Amino acid sequence: MRKEKGGPWIRMCAIVLYPTVKLLAHRVIKGPKLPRHGGALLVMNHISHLDPVFDAILVHNNDRVPRFMAKASLWKVPVLGKVLVGAGQVPVYRGGDARESLRAAKESLDVANKGLAEGKLLVIYPEGTITKDPDGWPMAPRTGAARLALASDVPVIPAARWGTREIYDGYNKKFRPFPRKTVTSILGEPIDLSAYRNQPVTAQVLREVTDLIMEKVKELVAQARDEQAPAGFYSPAKAKQNGE
Repeated sequence: MRKEKGGPWIRMCAIVLYPTVKLLAHRVIKGPKLPRHGGALLVMNHISHLDPVFDAILVHNNDRVPRFMAKASLWKVPVLGKVLVGAGQVPVYRGGDARESLRAAKESLDVANKGLAEGKLLVIYPEGTITKDPDGWPMAPRTGAARLALASDVPVIPAARWGTREIYDGYNKKFRPFPRKTVTSILGEPIDLSAYRNQPVTAQVLREVTDLIMEKVKELVAQARDEQAPAGFYSPAKAKQNGE
């Protein structure tokens, strides 16, 4: 099979991002290679606004075209919107009321599923936003990754990256480019979801698959940090109730 072509927008992004990443960090990559061809879902933790930059380079280094799910409002930003369209990124739509939110979510998932069926690699952050866990561990994930994983018969690959928050901490507005940091990325083996493939997609199944996927991601985060992972996932709502 022929190598997937990214087109001029991907080449332009690579010209900008490769030197940026090299300037900001020493990269350490561990784990198996990504599949060279065919649809794949790459599921990762999210700790910094810089994550997509480093994750895009990680995917591109594996001779794949990086595609992310990002909020649709970014498509309205001048210049950036054109780049997102040209690079084939996937917009995530959000509605106002509950019914509109469900319709918007379905539309986003339909676009993502179409891309996976066409043999594209999609990067998704199940937490939906940068983790609010004070220590940087993954938060309680949303079910979008599980919905995609069960709707598309493609490899679901967990991965983790650690070190980007040391460069840019979005919540505390701290940008520390110097001294140059180390950013470690670890790719895992595809997750076996065969036990769930023929089951009805119920709320319980979605939650089980979501937790299974994110537990694999958390294990890789622990490896990247060389630390013991905490049990469960951080919940901002519970932390607020407890006055944390």
